[in-house]
Amino acid sequence: MITFFRTKTDLRTYNSSKKMNLYILVIIGTTLLLSNCSSSSDNMESINNDPTPVNIVKTPPFHGTIFLDPDIVTSSDPSTFEKTSYVGQEIRTMFDRRVNDWVEENAFLFETVFSDGFIIEIQVNPEFQTKELAQIEAEKYGLEIGRLPHILKTSVETVWIHKGVQPFGGGNKNILIHTGQSIEYEKDGILEETLIHEASHTSLDETHARSNGWLSSQTSDGNYISTYARDNPVREDIAETFLVYLAVAYRSDKISESLKNTIETTVPNRIIYFKNQSFNVSPIE
Repeated sequence: MITFFRTKTDLRTYNSSKKMNLYILVIIGTTLLLSNCSSSSDNMESINNDPTPVNIVKTPPFHGTIFLDPDIVTSSDPSTFEKTSYVGQEIRTMFDRRVNDWVEENAFLFETVFSDGFIIEIQVNPEFQTKELAQIEAEKYGLEIGRLPHILKTSVETVWIHKGVQPFGGGNKNILIHTGQSIEYEKDGILEETLIHEASHTSLDETHARSNGWLSSQTSDGNYISTYARDNPVREDIAETFLVYLAVAYRSDKISESLKNTIETTVPNRIIYFKNQSFNVSPIE
């Protein structure tokens, strides 16, 4: 699997559409391999060195897409989350951005079941002290992950939850959550949009980021939806674009007409590419 958990030198830039302030989120991650995750050193090396972006003359309209509109998916949308059950504490290898490294923790483990057939192990850092407090976190994010389109849960096997104000991450068959950062995302109304971005890394990048159809769409469009995608065309273009595809294809009533037009005129061929995949995006449909 191509790991899109961020490299150790990756800088992630986003622009808030509400205040149009530039956010620079330092995304520190890794392309190392967990014992229960499949990857290849060749693929990890390729992600460390994104190729030169498609030669374009147009300027992307946005810095990053998660801040464009907080209403694409909200906490009032349906979720396929059914239940989470505590199964005990065991040692798990998890990535923690606060130390920029892999850590072994005697994590609280929760088997989390979704009505669309997925079962995900949520691993909660023991710093939450008790299984009761850990279960609050597991249930909160289980509910939010249940709002993800079906296609974005297909490769998610585990979720790591830590404290701290550090950006989320995706890849390694996992979604990484830092609860202090979650509070910031929630203040901006973009927790759900951020999870869509990260789950796109986990479930879409391996199959689509280097596919001939996607690369052809990039060339035909002659532009990127964001400077973040332009500067990281393999690592970020799928995740940056899939969110806005959902917005125009399924939630056009939630975004402004001008935003819809900008998206459709900037990346029309990528939108067609996603439509042609016939993804199952329930419960968003």
